[in-house]
Amino acid sequence: MPSTAAYLAIGGVAAVATFLLTPLVGYLARRLGWVVEPDARRVHKVTTPDVGGIAMFGGFAIAFAVARLTHVFGPLFAANSEPYGVFLGAFVMFAVGLVDDVRELSAPAKVFGTVVVAVILVYFGVTMFYLRVPFSPVFVLSDDWVPLVTVVWLLVMTQAINLIDGLDGLAAGIVAISAGAFFVYSHKLDQLHYLTPPNLGPLIAIMTLGICIGFLPHNFNPARIFMGDSGALLLGMLMAVSTSVVGGRADPSNPSLPGQSYFFYAPLVVPILILGVPILDALFAVVRRASRRQGLATADKGHLHHRLMDLGHGQRRSVLILWLWTALLSTVVLYPVLTESDVSYIPIGAAALALGLFTVLHPQLQRRRSNGT
Repeated sequence: MPSTAAYLAIGGVAAVATFLLTPLVGYLARRLGWVVEPDARRVHKVTTPDVGGIAMFGGFAIAFAVARLTHVFGPLFAANSEPYGVFLGAFVMFAVGLVDDVRELSAPAKVFGTVVVAVILVYFGVTMFYLRVPFSPVFVLSDDWVPLVTVVWLLVMTQAINLIDGLDGLAAGIVAISAGAFFVYSHKLDQLHYLTPPNLGPLIAIMTLGICIGFLPHNFNPARIFMGDSGALLLGMLMAVSTSVVGGRADPSNPSLPGQSYFFYAPLVVPILILGVPILDALFAVVRRASRRQGLATADKGHLHHRLMDLGHGQRRSVLILWLWTALLSTVVLYPVLTESDVSYIPIGAAALALGLFTVLHPQLQRRRSNGT
């Protein structure tokens, strides 16, 4: 089993590689005209490259190659087709997003590309084994169900990340927090032998964290480059893979640990909580557009980050608020998993209340001060 230090080293490689590649990609994008102009729907004010996903995929590829050549990760690659399925799927998902960034693809074409990636993952065996629902027997997925579950999970994750990518640094920060939390969670399960070996989940999660950390310095407000669909779809695909091979493979024959039973019993609930902000935003978008009889791919300014800005929060504070909500939801997951004492959610509840009051009341207090009342 790879050590925590070995995983962190691979994450560091992904971060450094992405950080160094991003300015080069930005320069190339400006020369080739791969940029996005300001318009009424977007909040940025200057022409900006929008193909940062190239650097993110480059960072992933380099980290993947280093892990493949590192002895400690040998068991994950030896006689195992899954890593190569992940790499091929990541490349196709990135390529679909890149074509959309450069030439714009129709919504059906992007869905078709996502289905192709799901087929690749199924072919190489990168799938769930079990569907664990709280307070119900473990459902062992048959060969008939595996492709459908893989497609749905991949669509949910990729679209959730793609839709939340609306402010500088928002998607990269949320995925960084989520991937970091999921790495801690999955690595803990691996150490306790709850996962069917060899399991790629912790490795993919730490690579995803590294990619986001390396990209964020260039992407935080004011952003010098956007990740584009190529980056958002890539991150969604990597999160879909890491969560499915962990949440869908926790061995049902192992008993749950005292005080941690719920999260070990239903590990598929964990990524839904950790990625609660983008998933909730995606659900709201579906309901909002369906109620207006609009296409699901229709762009609008009704996302969570737009609503925060309408309340009176600036770009940076809106991003930080959503980061904090993601961190809080991640804490809800990690606290019972990592603590050895009885679980108390009072501190988490107090933090949620304080953050909620700040989210709603801070703009009003700011306006009162500016009006001298």
